[in-house]
Amino acid sequence: MRLIRFFTSALVIILLSTTVVVAQKNYSAEADKHFELRKYYEAIDLYKKAYSQTRNKPEKRRILYQIAECYLQSNDLRRAERQYEKAIDAGFPLPVVYMKYAKVLKMAGKYEDAKLAYEKYMEKEPGDRRGQIGYAYCDSALAWIDNPTRWEVEPMKRQNSRENDFAPSYAETKNYSVVVFTSSSTDATGRKYDEWTGQSFTDLFYITKDKKDNWSRPQLFDEDKIINTEHNEGTSTFNKKANTIYFSRCLKVKKEKLGCDIYFSKKRGRSWGEPEALNIAADSLKVVQPTISEDEKTMYFVSDMPGGYGGADIWMVRRTSSSKPFGAPENLGPIINTTGNEMFPYLREDGVLYFSSDGHPGMGGLDIFRSTMINGRWTEPENMKYPINSPGDDFGIILEGGEKAYGQEENGFMTSSRDVRGTRGGDDLFQIHLPPILFTLTGVVRDNQTLQRMPGAKVVIKGSDGTVKETVTDEKGIYRFNNEQILPRTTYDMEVTKDPPKKTDKPIYFGETGKETTVGYRESADLVHDFKLEPIPPDPIVLPEIRYELAEWNLQDEFKDSLSDVVEIMNQHPNIVVELISHTDFRASHEFNDTLSFKRSRSCVEYLIKEKGIDPDRLIPVGRGEREPRKLKKTITYDGVTFKAGTHLTEDYINGLRTTREKEAAHQLNRRTEFRIVRSDYVPKDANVKLDTAFDVAGLIQVNPDQMVVNFYVGENGEIKGTAYANELTVEFEYNEPLQGVSMSYDQAMYMLRRKWITKNNFTEGDQAILEDGSIKDGAEFVLNSLEFGRNMVLRSVSVTVSYDQASPIMIGEEGLLKIGKFTVDRNKSQIIFETAEY
Repeated sequence: MRLIRFFTSALVIILLSTTVVVAQKNYSAEADKHFELRKYYEAIDLYKKAYSQTRNKPEKRRILYQIAECYLQSNDLRRAERQYEKAIDAGFPLPVVYMKYAKVLKMAGKYEDAKLAYEKYMEKEPGDRRGQIGYAYCDSALAWIDNPTRWEVEPMKRQNSRENDFAPSYAETKNYSVVVFTSSSTDATGRKYDEWTGQSFTDLFYITKDKKDNWSRPQLFDEDKIINTEHNEGTSTFNKKANTIYFSRCLKVKKEKLGCDIYFSKKRGRSWGEPEALNIAADSLKVVQPTISEDEKTMYFVSDMPGGYGGADIWMVRRTSSSKPFGAPENLGPIINTTGNEMFPYLREDGVLYFSSDGHPGMGGLDIFRSTMINGRWTEPENMKYPINSPGDDFGIILEGGEKAYGQEENGFMTSSRDVRGTRGGDDLFQIHLPPILFTLTGVVRDNQTLQRMPGAKVVIKGSDGTVKETVTDEKGIYRFNNEQILPRTTYDMEVTKDPPKKTDKPIYFGETGKETTVGYRESADLVHDFKLEPIPPDPIVLPEIRYELAEWNLQDEFKDSLSDVVEIMNQHPNIVVELISHTDFRASHEFNDTLSFKRSRSCVEYLIKEKGIDPDRLIPVGRGEREPRKLKKTITYDGVTFKAGTHLTEDYINGLRTTREKEAAHQLNRRTEFRIVRSDYVPKDANVKLDTAFDVAGLIQVNPDQMVVNFYVGENGEIKGTAYANELTVEFEYNEPLQGVSMSYDQAMYMLRRKWITKNNFTEGDQAILEDGSIKDGAEFVLNSLEFGRNMVLRSVSVTVSYDQASPIMIGEEGLLKIGKFTVDRNKSQIIFETAEY
């Protein structure tokens, strides 16, 4: 990208100027002067003349290197590569030639060759970590290309010229239908030859989008030539109303070294007013590439002014209102700026800063990065990877609207010098699109005995975000949840039931549960989960063993779990009525056994009513005494005695057994409790109560949309544990009520540090939090960007303490969860239930 070269220095010229031979002073000195003025095209010709006339070998080597530099600054990578090779073959003495050669190879996508060049540089400069970093990021670039992100990048074929087209900006933010960009197209109004770029001077152009989302051909931004002049007009940015434009202008006067400044102009009717310079820096300095905040009080820009970190830096100026002048420039600091070039800042509506850099590790030339201001500090810049970035220069990104939620669709533009099908040479405009991550969930419900598909089965999904949705299977037994119902980073507990039929000769089914999750998915997916429902037999079902004291009928605590199947079935099917039938053995009178069995059955019913909340009208206690000896449907072994299927445990059969042990086992099998469904037409008493429901676009019911629930499980020692997301990484958390703040285990913190989910910049003590061996010291504090327990339960900028003694990855107490909102812990439901949420 040719305009990037405005900011490169002529340091090598200064270092090597003593080697210039007096006999060649005219050509060499003139070439060096043109190089210092960034007139690279003219400098190349002068260096070639100097090279052909000098016989001084050190000077020849220097000239070869300088020609390579000119080609690099002109973005002629093919010639730059060959010229650096010539300088190396001629024995150019400074190791920097290998660093520059590696950079050109990276920008050409020749990563393996670049690694060899970096190895040479590391041999000659072992103390310079740039060689190690460059080498490592060759491997990173190859890995990114093999595993691209979801971004789609396409050149704008009809809008790009054969010259440089770059730095788009939105001039309309309601529909994002007008884009202004910079171009050195031959249609520009400025002079037709720029010694800096070899092309026409740049002007601002614009394109518009029609109702079919087609973009027009470029037109000059203002035909009145108020904004566009014979000078270089560059990167623009607009206020929210699009009635004020801020843009770069670089004046060119022959034989004078002038700088660049940011100008602004206000719209008057359909025309623009005369631009005024902001006068941010001295005339000889370059102040370019503005981006303005939504309230128009903060502007970020690029400059080579003193006080930076080397090359071009990103700076900012602030003011108290949009009508006031800006204050003194402030450098964004070493987290954003490097010894290289940081350029083309773009401030999104939500405050996320995008910019390009060749100083932060990347794929080749300029790479696009993003950073967010948290607690007054910029986060470590995140490389947007391939295909947003490429071996070439990638810069000037803009995106529609504020930052979108994870997985949502995004659209925008960017600039790249990459050479791909559809580009036209130089820097080109590209459209970029991030397709949404979409999920569907479907499956088939069948009868487990016949494997036939079941129409009308109800499928309910309960999301970890607190939403509840339901649907029913169609005539083919298929259920479906669409991509608006199944959301990213959400776990769903599933429950399938079949309402009892009106006719009792039709089967009633046990419910079935399952689980599906979209957590961890980086791509769209169609989830499939099939179910098989087990029919409930029409005959009485024997419950797990319930024992009673001799001649007693009270239900003992240790046998209450035997009734759990009854509770589950009745909760799943609110329209059924059941009989609970108790039986005795025959070792007492009929009258006694009838009374005893009824009392035992009634004690089970009372437990279900009082402790499980089952409606009394749905339970019928029945005592059968000894009147219905058990007939075994399958072979059963009890207390070491085996009874074959088909055995009828009548009094005569039991009396005929040989041993007391066999008789006692048979008696025990006769002493049983069964349940049987007798009706399926019961109407619940609260059936007419209106539920708080809402209907989505598909017409399916969404129950309790405001519910905010965190599901948990109980550990071996009674601790409450569940799943959270720390900086979007899935982790296990433990709720420890008295704990002040949030703590993280050493192992979890090191895992996140090694994988750059956190960096040294997250720690309160910065570098001091990391010990010499790379480990995190005990008690170190750092800030998590986010700690999420569900879609609506999010803590931002969370202070976390690293604990060597902690086993659980994350521990949080009552104080921490109260920052989300008031809550209760329901151990029976294994849920933390939030009443309110504060954002």
